[in-house]
Amino acid sequence: MEKIINWWQHIPEHINPDIFRIGSFHLRYYGLMYIAGFATVYFLALYRIKKEGYEYSPVLIQNYFIWAIPGLIVGARLGYVLFYDLGYFIRNPIEIFCPFEFSGGVRYTGIYGMSYHGGVAGIILVSIFFCRKYKINFWRFADFFSPLVPLGFTFGRIGNFINGELYGRATDVPWGMYFPLDPGHRLRHPSQLYEALLEGLFLFLILWAIRKKRFFPGFHFSIYIILYGAARFLVEFVRQPDPHIGFVAGPFTLGQVLSGIMIICGVVIFVVLKGRRQYGD
Repeated sequence: MEKIINWWQHIPEHINPDIFRIGSFHLRYYGLMYIAGFATVYFLALYRIKKEGYEYSPVLIQNYFIWAIPGLIVGARLGYVLFYDLGYFIRNPIEIFCPFEFSGGVRYTGIYGMSYHGGVAGIILVSIFFCRKYKINFWRFADFFSPLVPLGFTFGRIGNFINGELYGRATDVPWGMYFPLDPGHRLRHPSQLYEALLEGLFLFLILWAIRKKRFFPGFHFSIYIILYGAARFLVEFVRQPDPHIGFVAGPFTLGQVLSGIMIICGVVIFVVLKGRRQYGD
């Protein structure tokens, strides 16, 4: 048993996050996880169209992804810039979207730093414009995709785990792990796996199970917003805060503050849309 625990705890130290490297350029599994996540959501969307009688066409879904993918990536990047390191990027604006660093020569660094909450804002915004362009009811369209998103999101957290980033706080639990990017080399919660399971797989199973229950337009979307916010809020108690931010509201991290706002927004959406349905608005 001791050997199994020791093997488990040192798994991250034996993972190479690079698929291949040529000089300073390296292609990482993290990018592959994004592709896997988008592909999962896409094929689940086609499944729902075929099996559940939605009026959306595969061409419409393809067109939507052309909008949604840039919206998600740009939103996630700008969210990180605004929420997590605005001061740095004000001084170095070219690094917001440029994958190269120019201090001491040219060096490929990739674009690091993505914010889930910024990504949600970005994809909601482009979805609103998309639905207006194609004359689609936004709330029904959001309900259609809401049960699918968590499973796609699971791949992103697996990518974080492979990178060895966003690890948890120090712990003494036997399922803790040692992460090579941790300067203190302490046993830590594998919070990326917690998020993959709780915010990803578990949330997917809940929303997938109730996907055919259509109480009012926007129901599934509001439930997703509430449950994701709650799951993220809980996991943040064992996730290591960003060192340059730390705790922002007493014992709470910035992720918890943003998740709390997300929960409130979800509840407001639920109450307002349910009231409209009830009173026939």
